[in-house]
Amino acid sequence: MFDVSFTELMLIGVIALIVIGPERLPKVARTIGHLVGRAQRYVGDVKSDIQREMDLNELSNLKGQMEDAAKSVKSSMEDATSSLKAPLDEAQKALKEASASVENLVDSAKADLNAKDSATDSKPEEFIPQPLTEPPTESANTAAEPAPETSEPASGDPDTLPLPGFTDTNKTKTGTPT
Repeated sequence: MFDVSFTELMLIGVIALIVIGPERLPKVARTIGHLVGRAQRYVGDVKSDIQREMDLNELSNLKGQMEDAAKSVKSSMEDATSSLKAPLDEAQKALKEASASVENLVDSAKADLNAKDSATDSKPEEFIPQPLTEPPTESANTAAEPAPETSEPASGDPDTLPLPGFTDTNKTKTGTPT
């Protein structure tokens, strides 16, 4: 703070020793030390208060920037939501129109069917779905009834089975290969 050199401090100490005297000089030095300490604490408190105010201003500026950023993100999200909502609304409207169209077609088909029924006065046959059955497996055939054995396969090759509707072109009408 003050630019005081060592020689200047020695000069002040010698003058204080002459003016105050050797008996009261330690008491005055102690009092001056307490006053300087209080002044330093006061200056430190003022510095910390100023620093807190500066930090508070920086925090409030930062808070303002964050609020602006949050507002811009919110507005962009609202824009994106509205841009996505428009096609969704159009799709829902088209779906409702298609549903209404299908319902009208079903109603007109029912009306046509009722008109045909009343004209013929006969009840149409009801379609009753039949359960699908799986073809019997080889183990089921052997358990229920043994398969008839043939002495010779139709195609002459023991590893192949003949396909229905196809004839072997290697055999002639007499049964001998050409």
